[in-house]
Amino acid sequence: MADTYNYRIDHHGSLVRPAELTAARAAGDADALAAAELKAVQEAVVFQRRLRSTVVTDGHFPREDFRGAVLDGVSGFRRTGEQDPDGLVRWVAEALPKANGPLLADWAARLTELTVIAAKATLPSPAYLAATTFEPGLGVASARELGEALAEIVHAEIQLLVAQGVRVIQLDNPLLLGELATDPDSPGALSFEDALAVEAAAVRPAPRPEGVRIALAPGWAAPAAVDRGRAERLYSAVPVDRWVLPLDRGTKAELDLLRALPEDRDVCLGVVDATVPDLEDIDSMMERIDAVGEFKDLEDAAVCPSRGFADVAARPLLGAEDQRRKLVLVETLARYVWGNEF
Repeated sequence: MADTYNYRIDHHGSLVRPAELTAARAAGDADALAAAELKAVQEAVVFQRRLRSTVVTDGHFPREDFRGAVLDGVSGFRRTGEQDPDGLVRWVAEALPKANGPLLADWAARLTELTVIAAKATLPSPAYLAATTFEPGLGVASARELGEALAEIVHAEIQLLVAQGVRVIQLDNPLLLGELATDPDSPGALSFEDALAVEAAAVRPAPRPEGVRIALAPGWAAPAAVDRGRAERLYSAVPVDRWVLPLDRGTKAELDLLRALPEDRDVCLGVVDATVPDLEDIDSMMERIDAVGEFKDLEDAAVCPSRGFADVAARPLLGAEDQRRKLVLVETLARYVWGNEF
């Protein structure tokens, strides 16, 4: 769809929390925390502008982890005392969720007032939340029913975000790429087809201004081998404008994911590894981009890190300075590929 709304220099949304914000959250003073969150977001906007990013997020600073936009803003979920290996606190669904008001729209409105750069909001996908919070016998009949209820909430929030001036809205589902493997694991609570139906309901087309992009990040790393048919099924079933896909390893599977992508979809390429401080070699990165350019129009592409830098606030993947260096590298690569005009 080659046009002027590709938002070439992107990132997943989460940034390393500043020390002052972490201290304010630990102190437990609600008013002081609210002030610290606002100050941190304001400074994050300046940080992203100086990096010449073409999107600006709130860094997930007001949230404990990347799921918080939904889990903190709806009823029906209970926080447990358990954690997974990534540091995510486990939540379980005890009733069908109901939104208690806007999820991200209030913060999004502040964000659009702070900058003329395109505001971006990131939400956990409803299929991901349904797959990870459903537990039989707790008041919800099935993971599919839970996902459908969440999809309606997310769909309504997308429309509200667009009305607030947000131009890029990304849903994160870290589980989907695993389902595209030639030998996928057991689907667990939500089957592949049910997950696709839930995601599709959340992002179903609705009127919106020119330049808005709805994106889906289906995972942080490609499987060892990709089932082409399942990949094509994913892309055809979920009607998003933009797919955020990994390209930081240089594997055949990464290219196979991209080859299956329809010509009319944008792609954002996760070109730098957000989990290690070492900087990638620019020539190797360009070789990967050139390989994509052999079968994909790069005018429909953008670049970003492979994942968020701090999807869990208390467990950042890198330090603040390493994060900055990685984002500078993304910006540098974009200028190598597309020049200085975005």
